[in-house]
Amino acid sequence: AQGFGADGLTPVPVEDDCSVAARVWRERRLIASDPTDPDSSPGDCGADRGYRGRAFLSLPIMYAAAGAPLRCVGVINLTDRLGGDRFSAGDRKLMSAVANQIGAAIENARLVERDLLQQGLRRELQLAHDLQLKLLPSPGVLQGDALVAARCIPADSVGGDFYTFTRLGRGRVGVMLGDVASHGFSAALVMALVMSAAGIHAAASVTPDETLTALHESLSTELSTTEMYFSVFYGVLDPLTGSLAFSNAGHPYAFRVPRFGDPERLEATAPPLGLARVGSIHRKQVPWTVGTDLLVLWTDGLVDMRNEAGERFGEARLLDAVCAHRTEMPEAIVQAVLAGADAFGGEAIDDRTILVLRI
Repeated sequence: AQGFGADGLTPVPVEDDCSVAARVWRERRLIASDPTDPDSSPGDCGADRGYRGRAFLSLPIMYAAAGAPLRCVGVINLTDRLGGDRFSAGDRKLMSAVANQIGAAIENARLVERDLLQQGLRRELQLAHDLQLKLLPSPGVLQGDALVAARCIPADSVGGDFYTFTRLGRGRVGVMLGDVASHGFSAALVMALVMSAAGIHAAASVTPDETLTALHESLSTELSTTEMYFSVFYGVLDPLTGSLAFSNAGHPYAFRVPRFGDPERLEATAPPLGLARVGSIHRKQVPWTVGTDLLVLWTDGLVDMRNEAGERFGEARLLDAVCAHRTEMPEAIVQAVLAGADAFGGEAIDDRTILVLRI
Protein backbone atom coordinates (compact mmCIF):
# COMPACT_ATOMS: atom_id res chain seq x y z
CA ALA A 1 0.00 0.00 0.00
CA GLN A 2 1.10 3.60 -0.54
CA GLY A 3 0.27 6.49 1.77
CA PHE A 4 0.30 10.28 1.47
CA GLY A 5 0.82 13.34 3.67
CA ALA A 6 -1.87 15.07 5.70
CA ASP A 7 -1.29 18.53 4.21
CA GLY A 8 -4.40 19.93 2.60
CA LEU A 9 -6.74 17.23 3.91
CA THR A 10 -10.16 18.26 5.18
CA PRO A 11 -11.30 16.79 8.52
CA VAL A 12 -14.14 14.29 8.23
CA PRO A 13 -17.08 14.66 10.66
CA VAL A 14 -17.78 11.39 12.46
CA GLU A 15 -21.49 11.85 11.62
CA ASP A 16 -20.77 11.79 7.84
CA ASP A 17 -22.89 8.94 6.42
CA CYS A 18 -20.95 8.92 3.13
CA SER A 19 -17.53 8.58 4.74
CA VAL A 20 -16.23 5.04 5.14
CA ALA A 21 -13.75 6.17 7.80
CA ALA A 22 -16.51 7.88 9.80
CA ARG A 23 -18.64 4.73 9.55
CA VAL A 24 -15.72 2.58 10.75
CA TRP A 25 -15.22 4.97 13.69
CA ARG A 26 -18.88 4.83 14.65
CA GLU A 27 -19.40 1.09 14.19
CA ARG A 28 -15.92 0.07 15.38
CA ARG A 29 -15.54 -2.63 12.76
CA LEU A 30 -13.52 -3.31 9.63
CA ILE A 31 -15.04 -2.33 6.27
CA ALA A 32 -13.49 -3.42 2.96
CA SER A 33 -14.34 -3.19 -0.74
CA ASP A 34 -13.20 -5.92 -3.14
CA PRO A 35 -13.87 -5.21 -6.85
CA THR A 36 -13.57 -8.96 -7.62
CA ASP A 37 -16.47 -9.70 -5.24
CA PRO A 38 -19.86 -8.84 -6.80
CA ASP A 39 -21.43 -8.66 -3.31
CA SER A 40 -18.88 -6.11 -2.06
CA SER A 41 -20.23 -2.58 -1.71
CA PRO A 42 -18.06 0.55 -1.79
CA GLY A 43 -20.18 1.98 1.03
CA ASP A 44 -19.30 5.59 0.26
CA CYS A 45 -22.48 6.89 -1.44
CA GLY A 46 -20.88 6.25 -4.84
CA ALA A 47 -18.79 9.43 -4.78
CA ASP A 48 -15.54 9.67 -6.73
CA ARG A 49 -12.81 9.06 -4.17
CA GLY A 50 -9.99 10.14 -6.47
CA TYR A 51 -7.99 6.91 -6.04
CA ARG A 52 -6.48 4.82 -8.84
CA GLY A 53 -7.94 1.53 -7.66
CA ARG A 54 -11.36 0.45 -6.43
CA ALA A 55 -10.31 -1.78 -3.53
CA PHE A 56 -9.96 -0.30 -0.06
CA LEU A 57 -9.52 -1.52 3.50
CA SER A 58 -10.62 0.60 6.45
CA LEU A 59 -10.28 -0.64 10.01
CA PRO A 60 -10.54 0.92 13.50
CA ILE A 61 -7.61 1.48 15.82
CA MET A 62 -8.92 0.16 19.13
CA TYR A 63 -7.50 0.14 22.62
CA ALA A 64 -8.77 -0.60 26.11
CA ALA A 65 -6.86 0.50 29.20
CA ALA A 66 -6.88 -1.83 32.18
CA GLY A 67 -10.40 -2.01 33.60
CA ALA A 68 -11.78 0.35 30.94
CA PRO A 69 -14.10 -0.39 27.99
CA LEU A 70 -12.73 -0.78 24.45
CA ARG A 71 -12.62 2.52 22.61
CA CYS A 72 -11.73 3.72 19.12
CA VAL A 73 -8.77 6.08 18.93
CA GLY A 74 -8.36 6.28 15.15
CA VAL A 75 -8.94 4.69 11.75
CA ILE A 76 -6.51 3.17 9.21
CA ASN A 77 -7.47 3.55 5.54
CA LEU A 78 -5.65 1.66 2.78
CA THR A 79 -6.24 1.84 -0.98
CA ASP A 80 -4.39 1.72 -4.33
CA ARG A 81 -2.77 -1.59 -3.41
CA LEU A 82 0.35 -2.42 -5.39
CA GLY A 83 0.33 -5.84 -7.01
CA GLY A 84 -3.41 -6.12 -7.56
CA ASP A 85 -6.59 -4.22 -6.78
CA ARG A 86 -7.62 -6.46 -3.91
CA PHE A 87 -6.87 -6.85 -0.17
CA SER A 88 -6.61 -10.50 0.84
CA ALA A 89 -7.62 -12.16 4.08
CA GLY A 90 -3.92 -12.16 5.01
CA ASP A 91 -3.77 -8.41 4.42
CA ARG A 92 -6.74 -7.91 6.72
CA LYS A 93 -5.22 -10.07 9.46
CA LEU A 94 -1.87 -8.28 9.20
CA MET A 95 -3.43 -4.82 9.32
CA SER A 96 -5.63 -5.77 12.28
CA ALA A 97 -2.48 -6.71 14.18
CA VAL A 98 -0.82 -3.43 13.12
CA ALA A 99 -3.91 -1.47 14.24
CA ASN A 100 -3.71 -3.11 17.67
CA GLN A 101 -0.05 -2.13 18.00
CA ILE A 102 -0.79 1.43 16.91
CA GLY A 103 -3.64 1.63 19.45
CA ALA A 104 -1.34 0.54 22.26
CA ALA A 105 1.34 3.02 21.15
CA ILE A 106 -1.16 5.91 20.99
CA GLU A 107 -2.54 5.06 24.43
CA ASN A 108 0.95 4.77 25.91
CA ALA A 109 1.89 8.16 24.46
CA ARG A 110 -1.29 9.66 25.92
CA LEU A 111 -0.57 8.15 29.34
CA VAL A 112 3.01 9.45 29.28
CA GLU A 113 1.78 12.95 28.39
CA ARG A 114 -0.84 12.83 31.14
CA ASP A 115 1.71 11.58 33.67
CA LEU A 116 4.10 14.42 32.78
CA LEU A 117 1.30 16.96 33.21
CA GLN A 118 0.36 15.44 36.57
CA GLN A 119 3.98 15.50 37.71
CA GLY A 120 4.17 19.17 36.80
CA LEU A 121 0.94 19.89 38.64
CA ARG A 122 2.15 18.00 41.71
CA ARG A 123 5.38 20.01 41.71
CA GLU A 124 3.41 23.26 41.47
CA LEU A 125 1.05 22.20 44.27
CA GLN A 126 3.98 21.22 46.47
CA LEU A 127 5.60 24.58 45.77
CA ALA A 128 2.37 26.39 46.69
CA HIS A 129 2.12 24.28 49.86
CA ASP A 130 5.71 25.11 50.86
CA LEU A 131 5.31 28.81 50.10
CA GLN A 132 2.10 29.07 52.13
CA LEU A 133 3.64 27.41 55.16
CA LYS A 134 6.56 29.86 54.92
CA LEU A 135 4.06 32.70 55.44
CA LEU A 136 3.41 31.36 58.95
CA PRO A 137 5.88 32.66 61.55
CA SER A 138 8.35 30.51 63.41
CA PRO A 139 7.85 30.15 67.19
CA GLY A 140 11.33 31.62 67.51
CA VAL A 141 9.82 35.05 66.75
CA LEU A 142 8.67 35.23 70.38
CA GLN A 143 11.79 33.78 71.97
CA GLY A 144 12.39 35.44 75.33
CA ASP A 145 8.82 36.78 75.59
CA ALA A 146 6.70 33.64 75.28
CA LEU A 147 6.77 29.88 74.70
CA VAL A 148 4.64 28.93 71.70
CA ALA A 149 4.00 25.91 69.50
CA ALA A 150 1.76 25.73 66.44
CA ARG A 151 0.84 23.39 63.60
CA CYS A 152 -1.09 24.10 60.40
CA ILE A 153 -2.09 21.07 58.29
CA PRO A 154 -4.04 21.94 55.11
CA ALA A 155 -6.69 19.48 53.92
CA ASP A 156 -5.56 20.18 50.35
CA SER A 157 -2.16 21.28 49.14
CA VAL A 158 -3.01 24.76 50.37
CA GLY A 159 -5.66 25.97 52.79
CA GLY A 160 -7.35 28.84 54.59
CA ASP A 161 -6.19 28.43 58.20
CA PHE A 162 -3.61 30.89 59.49
CA TYR A 163 -1.88 32.18 62.60
CA THR A 164 0.62 34.86 63.42
CA PHE A 165 2.21 36.46 66.48
CA THR A 166 3.88 39.81 67.02
CA ARG A 167 6.16 41.44 69.59
CA LEU A 168 4.47 44.65 70.71
CA GLY A 169 7.11 45.94 73.12
CA ARG A 170 7.51 45.87 76.94
CA GLY A 171 6.96 42.09 76.89
CA ARG A 172 3.54 42.35 75.28
CA VAL A 173 2.68 39.73 72.65
CA GLY A 174 -0.04 39.81 69.98
CA VAL A 175 -1.47 36.45 68.88
CA MET A 176 -3.86 35.89 65.95
CA LEU A 177 -5.45 32.71 64.60
CA GLY A 178 -8.19 32.43 62.01
CA ASP A 179 -10.06 30.21 59.58
CA VAL A 180 -11.27 31.25 56.13
CA ALA A 181 -14.69 29.69 55.46
CA SER A 182 -13.44 27.31 52.78
CA HIS A 183 -10.27 25.47 51.86
CA GLY A 184 -8.15 25.05 48.75
CA PHE A 185 -6.82 27.82 46.51
CA SER A 186 -9.60 30.37 47.04
CA ALA A 187 -9.19 30.19 50.81
CA ALA A 188 -5.40 30.26 50.46
CA LEU A 189 -5.55 33.53 48.50
CA VAL A 190 -7.66 35.18 51.21
CA MET A 191 -5.34 33.73 53.86
CA ALA A 192 -2.33 35.33 52.13
CA LEU A 193 -4.10 38.71 52.04
CA VAL A 194 -4.94 38.43 55.75
CA MET A 195 -1.38 37.50 56.68
CA SER A 196 0.10 40.42 54.77
CA ALA A 197 -2.33 42.91 56.34
CA ALA A 198 -2.35 41.49 59.89
CA GLY A 199 1.23 42.41 60.75
CA ILE A 200 0.75 45.99 59.54
CA HIS A 201 -2.46 46.58 61.50
CA ALA A 202 -1.24 44.81 64.66
CA ALA A 203 1.82 47.07 64.84
CA ALA A 204 -0.16 50.23 64.07
CA SER A 205 -3.10 49.65 66.45
CA VAL A 206 -3.32 49.98 70.23
CA THR A 207 -6.12 47.53 71.06
CA PRO A 208 -7.32 44.23 69.52
CA ASP A 209 -10.65 45.68 68.38
CA GLU A 210 -8.80 48.44 66.53
CA THR A 211 -6.63 45.83 64.85
CA LEU A 212 -9.56 43.70 63.65
CA THR A 213 -11.53 46.78 62.58
CA ALA A 214 -8.60 47.97 60.46
CA LEU A 215 -8.11 44.45 59.09
CA HIS A 216 -11.79 44.25 58.15
CA GLU A 217 -11.74 47.62 56.42
CA SER A 218 -8.62 46.82 54.40
CA LEU A 219 -10.06 43.50 53.18
CA SER A 220 -13.70 44.50 52.76
CA THR A 221 -13.53 44.83 48.96
CA GLU A 222 -11.89 41.42 48.46
CA LEU A 223 -14.27 39.73 50.91
CA SER A 224 -17.28 41.32 49.23
CA THR A 225 -16.28 40.44 45.66
CA THR A 226 -15.35 36.85 46.56
CA GLU A 227 -18.34 36.42 48.93
CA MET A 228 -16.01 34.93 51.52
CA TYR A 229 -15.55 35.51 55.24
CA PHE A 230 -13.32 34.27 58.03
CA SER A 231 -13.40 33.83 61.78
CA VAL A 232 -10.43 35.24 63.65
CA PHE A 233 -9.22 35.63 67.23
CA TYR A 234 -6.71 38.32 68.14
CA GLY A 235 -5.40 38.77 71.65
CA VAL A 236 -2.74 40.89 73.33
CA LEU A 237 -1.05 39.36 76.36
CA ASP A 238 0.55 41.81 78.80
CA PRO A 239 2.78 40.23 81.49
CA LEU A 240 3.15 43.54 83.35
CA THR A 241 -0.59 43.93 83.99
CA GLY A 242 -1.29 40.19 84.06
CA SER A 243 -4.07 40.47 81.51
CA LEU A 244 -5.28 39.30 78.11
CA ALA A 245 -7.19 41.82 75.99
CA PHE A 246 -8.86 40.20 73.01
CA SER A 247 -11.35 40.56 70.18
CA ASN A 248 -12.94 37.45 68.78
CA ALA A 249 -14.67 37.70 65.39
CA GLY A 250 -16.81 34.58 65.43
CA HIS A 251 -14.06 32.09 66.27
CA PRO A 252 -15.46 29.43 68.66
CA TYR A 253 -12.23 27.67 69.56
CA ALA A 254 -10.32 30.05 71.84
CA PHE A 255 -9.60 29.10 75.47
CA ARG A 256 -7.64 30.16 78.53
CA VAL A 257 -6.46 27.00 80.29
CA PRO A 258 -5.36 27.73 83.91
CA ARG A 259 -2.95 25.63 85.98
CA PHE A 260 -5.92 24.28 87.95
CA GLY A 261 -9.61 24.16 87.13
CA ASP A 262 -11.67 24.13 83.95
CA PRO A 263 -10.73 25.84 80.68
CA GLU A 264 -12.37 29.23 80.08
CA ARG A 265 -13.86 29.92 76.68
CA LEU A 266 -12.91 33.32 75.25
CA GLU A 267 -16.30 34.25 73.82
CA ALA A 268 -16.94 35.96 70.49
CA THR A 269 -17.10 39.75 70.58
CA ALA A 270 -18.08 40.22 66.91
CA PRO A 271 -19.35 38.29 63.86
CA PRO A 272 -16.79 36.81 61.44
CA LEU A 273 -15.00 39.36 59.27
CA GLY A 274 -16.82 39.65 55.99
CA LEU A 275 -20.15 39.44 57.84
CA ALA A 276 -19.43 42.04 60.54
CA ARG A 277 -20.93 45.52 60.26
CA VAL A 278 -19.05 48.75 60.89
CA GLY A 279 -18.74 49.34 64.63
CA SER A 280 -19.67 45.77 65.57
CA ILE A 281 -16.20 44.66 66.68
CA HIS A 282 -15.64 44.92 70.45
CA ARG A 283 -13.04 43.71 72.93
CA LYS A 284 -12.87 42.04 76.30
CA GLN A 285 -10.21 41.63 78.94
CA VAL A 286 -9.53 38.74 81.32
CA PRO A 287 -6.91 38.29 84.06
CA TRP A 288 -3.87 36.24 83.16
CA THR A 289 -1.54 34.27 85.44
CA VAL A 290 1.92 34.65 83.95
CA GLY A 291 3.97 31.44 83.79
CA THR A 292 1.06 29.00 84.19
CA ASP A 293 -1.96 30.02 82.09
CA LEU A 294 -2.16 28.71 78.53
CA LEU A 295 -3.74 30.33 75.49
CA VAL A 296 -5.11 27.51 73.32
CA LEU A 297 -6.52 28.22 69.86
CA TRP A 298 -7.52 25.83 67.09
CA THR A 299 -9.73 25.53 63.99
CA ASP A 300 -12.77 23.38 63.37
CA GLY A 301 -11.01 20.90 61.08
CA LEU A 302 -9.33 19.41 64.14
CA VAL A 303 -12.49 18.73 66.15
CA ASP A 304 -14.70 17.84 63.16
CA MET A 305 -12.69 14.72 62.29
CA ARG A 306 -14.91 11.61 62.50
CA ASN A 307 -13.89 8.03 63.15
CA GLU A 308 -15.34 4.96 61.43
CA ALA A 309 -18.29 4.97 63.84
CA GLY A 310 -19.16 8.51 62.80
CA GLU A 311 -18.13 10.10 66.12
CA ARG A 312 -16.51 13.55 66.09
CA PHE A 313 -13.15 13.98 67.78
CA GLY A 314 -14.81 16.96 69.40
CA GLU A 315 -13.93 19.84 71.65
CA ALA A 316 -14.13 17.83 74.89
CA ARG A 317 -11.51 15.29 73.79
CA LEU A 318 -9.16 18.03 72.64
CA LEU A 319 -9.46 19.97 75.90
CA ASP A 320 -8.98 16.77 77.90
CA ALA A 321 -5.70 16.19 76.08
CA VAL A 322 -4.60 19.78 76.75
CA CYS A 323 -5.51 19.60 80.45
CA ALA A 324 -3.73 16.27 80.86
CA HIS A 325 -0.50 17.92 79.67
CA ARG A 326 -1.08 21.51 80.82
CA THR A 327 2.09 21.71 82.90
CA GLU A 328 4.28 20.64 79.98
CA MET A 329 5.88 22.75 77.27
CA PRO A 330 3.54 24.02 74.50
CA GLU A 331 5.30 21.82 71.93
CA ALA A 332 4.56 18.70 73.98
CA ILE A 333 0.91 19.76 74.36
CA VAL A 334 0.50 20.25 70.59
CA GLN A 335 2.08 16.87 69.91
CA ALA A 336 -0.24 15.19 72.43
CA VAL A 337 -3.35 16.73 70.87
CA LEU A 338 -2.38 15.74 67.33
CA ALA A 339 -1.40 12.24 68.44
CA GLY A 340 -4.79 11.88 70.13
CA ALA A 341 -6.59 13.04 67.00
CA ASP A 342 -4.63 10.61 64.83
CA ALA A 343 -5.29 7.74 67.24
CA PHE A 344 -9.00 8.58 67.26
CA GLY A 345 -9.03 7.88 63.54
CA GLY A 346 -10.91 9.38 60.66
CA GLU A 347 -10.00 11.42 57.62
CA ALA A 348 -9.53 15.17 57.81
CA ILE A 349 -12.01 16.99 55.57
CA ASP A 350 -10.88 20.50 56.49
CA ASP A 351 -7.68 22.31 57.37
CA ARG A 352 -6.40 21.62 60.91
CA THR A 353 -4.54 24.19 62.96
CA ILE A 354 -3.66 24.44 66.66
CA LEU A 355 -1.65 26.99 68.65
CA VAL A 356 -0.62 26.80 72.31
CA LEU A 357 1.12 29.70 74.07
CA ARG A 358 2.39 30.39 77.57
CA ILE A 359 3.77 33.77 78.61
